[in-house]
Amino acid sequence: MSHPVDGFIFDLDGTVYLGESALPRAVEAIATLREMGKRVLFVSNKPLEPRENYALKLSKLGIPAEPDDVITSAYVLGYHLAKTEPQLRLYVVGEANLLMELRGHGLHVINEFMDQSPLEVIQPHGVDAVVVAFDRTLDYRKLNTAYQALMQGAKFFATNADKMCPMPGGGIPDAGGTIAALEHMTGRKVDLLAGKPSRLIMEVALQRLGLPAERVMMVGDRLETDIFMGQQAGMQTAATMTGASTRNDVARMTTPPTYVIENLGDLPGIVAQSAS
Repeated sequence: MSHPVDGFIFDLDGTVYLGESALPRAVEAIATLREMGKRVLFVSNKPLEPRENYALKLSKLGIPAEPDDVITSAYVLGYHLAKTEPQLRLYVVGEANLLMELRGHGLHVINEFMDQSPLEVIQPHGVDAVVVAFDRTLDYRKLNTAYQALMQGAKFFATNADKMCPMPGGGIPDAGGTIAALEHMTGRKVDLLAGKPSRLIMEVALQRLGLPAERVMMVGDRLETDIFMGQQAGMQTAATMTGASTRNDVARMTTPPTYVIENLGDLPGIVAQSAS
């Protein structure tokens, strides 16, 4: 290690757990790191659940966690907009938790006023910004409302841009497809991305850990988000082979991660070796 690591930021899906099961050696590894005095934070791009639910899930899997130990893309977006543009009226392509999260930050979500027929050329005059997220309730009405608002100049925000969400046996479509469709139709690009691999989510994570980037390691299974984001922030990185990436994927990288690990169980050994 170029610097001692005092804190770890862990991706969740594909890194700590998959579906409803902890991944091999994850529980023991995180417990050992905590016993070594390392600070631990969990980060998820999924805006589907409140932080309390992620903390509860981790605790049930044997990894004790509080809501403040978890950061989600929904939380980061709400936190950032509440500080920078609290007056915006938001139309959200997302699920119930995201609407509640944004409202919990005092933001104005106006989805209830956007119930026009999906076949109308609607005029959503009250929309200042469109927020796009992982949405399993996506339908044509939502897509049309977002499209019309963007064509009229609304700002274009997203919680995350993942193409797929890893699940046992494969994956399911994530927010990336919806973002790509709206970008293609409108000729616009997202103005603000809150989740991985944006700088915003790492800034909030480092604030929570209270550590400089060079003393933190980002651990995740996605090279294009977890590892890229950690590298951009100046962190050391560890890519785990328990999720979306393979060693062949790593071999094609121009800038590979600091470490490639089979699973989280390799981390305490790396830390101990660097300290000796």
